[in-house]
Amino acid sequence: MIWHVIAKALLAGAMIAAIAEIGRRLPTVAALVAALPLVSVLGMIFLWHSRPDRENMAVHAEATFWYVLPSLPMFLIIPALLRGGWSFWLALGAGIAVTVILYLAMMHLGPRLGLRL
Repeated sequence: MIWHVIAKALLAGAMIAAIAEIGRRLPTVAALVAALPLVSVLGMIFLWHSRPDRENMAVHAEATFWYVLPSLPMFLIIPALLRGGWSFWLALGAGIAVTVILYLAMMHLGPRLGLRL
């Protein structure tokens, strides 16, 4: 069991390292790789392997879609703030703060709108 967790962590770390290395030379290519739903797909594969339940997987995939939406504004806020003269760390912090607020709003409003989150 622990080896499965270690393998998953190493794979995730390798993906992040690859994106960072690609980004040093080709930032838009790194952005494309980062935007690919690799983590979501791998998560679904690992989830299916540990619990092959169609309904559980359907709920997971749909909830993932709805949770991606609140994270999208961060990718517009950060560049806008950086171009406006903010430091990287402040821009990142502001982007993360807005994302957390939007996630909390989604968690609160989603079920009221009939979403299974």
